[in-house]
Amino acid sequence: MFDLDKWHEIYLTLSRNKLRTFLTALGVSWGIFMLIIMLGAGKGLENGVMQGFGDFATNSTYVWTQGTSIPYKGLPAGRDFNLNNGDIDLLKRNVPEIDVLAPRNQLNGYAEGNNVTYKTKAGTFEVYGDYPEFMKIQPKKLVEGRFLNQKDLDDGRKVAVIGKRVKEVLFGNDQSPLGKYILINGVYFQVVGLFTTAGTSGMNARETEAIFIPFTTFQNAFHYGNIVGWFAIMAKPECKASVMEQKVIETLKKSHQVSPDDQRAFGSWNAEKEFGQMTGVFSGVRWLTIFVGGATLLAGVIGISNIMLIIIKERTKEIGIKRAIGATPANIMVQVMLESVILTFVAGYFGLVAGVGLLELVAWGLIEFKVDAEMFANPNVDLSIALKALAALVVAGVFAGLIPAYRTTKIKPVEALRAE
Repeated sequence: MFDLDKWHEIYLTLSRNKLRTFLTALGVSWGIFMLIIMLGAGKGLENGVMQGFGDFATNSTYVWTQGTSIPYKGLPAGRDFNLNNGDIDLLKRNVPEIDVLAPRNQLNGYAEGNNVTYKTKAGTFEVYGDYPEFMKIQPKKLVEGRFLNQKDLDDGRKVAVIGKRVKEVLFGNDQSPLGKYILINGVYFQVVGLFTTAGTSGMNARETEAIFIPFTTFQNAFHYGNIVGWFAIMAKPECKASVMEQKVIETLKKSHQVSPDDQRAFGSWNAEKEFGQMTGVFSGVRWLTIFVGGATLLAGVIGISNIMLIIIKERTKEIGIKRAIGATPANIMVQVMLESVILTFVAGYFGLVAGVGLLELVAWGLIEFKVDAEMFANPNVDLSIALKALAALVVAGVFAGLIPAYRTTKIKPVEALRAE
């Protein structure tokens, strides 16, 4: 391995036809370059999507009522019913998998805006009645002030936490909204907090147009009685959200006289399931990328193997002379395989460096020029993956040189010396 003459011979062999060597190496370089770029782009897409959800609790679920579809205990099908305050303690007692339980209400229903005013300015925004625990399920970034607390609920305070977009519309960019009073459907609320979202997706951006008020105050001020619109629930770390979801729905069915076989009475959205599907998609993208990139690399390695065969044919007389003066077949095989490995490794290294360099340049450009790429962020490749790809290239180089090296053992010294 440390014989300088051997390395010099490898250099002379590979540099004998520089254009041919360059084009052969280019195939391998391009293969690993494309593999790194595709893996980095896939990771950037994954980062962008996940970043869009911010710190959203992935082990959470949401449950609401939809009306019955099966008659039960003398009650007809098609019966509408509501969740209520009594369900809060009921779920806490009967579903031990629950870590955080946050009942919610929305003024005038889902996706319906409400007229909100401050002095002469007005806007249409979504208004929610919430518990402080909701921040654990869908965290918000507080810009000023505070979020709702238990004292707000206990005392029924008329306070509000508003989104950044609400502040821009009602107060402009120059004044703080804290301590000011806004009018929501004829009821005054004092602003105690200003928030923006942790995520970057369209869903998160829309939430900056929301207003949060204490759940108890919401029920009293807008005459909701003890109605609960829906529950946002987060499972304990060691529990699966899907198991918790099933137990929650079973408990609520018993409480509201709903048939155990009724699949329409309750609606739910399981974040754990959705994130699992999303993770599966990105995992599939990674494997597809590895397959496509690996196939491209394989084509480059086959090219190296073919070139080595040509080189051996050109060096038939040289190999014959070596054999005649005492070189063993093993010596010749090692020499050929070493040439193949060196060519593969060097080509692969430059392709790897070029791919990682381009990804770093793109990541830098996104930050430096503040590019608003909502679904793409921080493209990168894990160092361990890059090193594994390089190691795979070395192994591929060995196999690329194996067949040509084996061919050298079939060359007879006397016939090789006669070769033209």
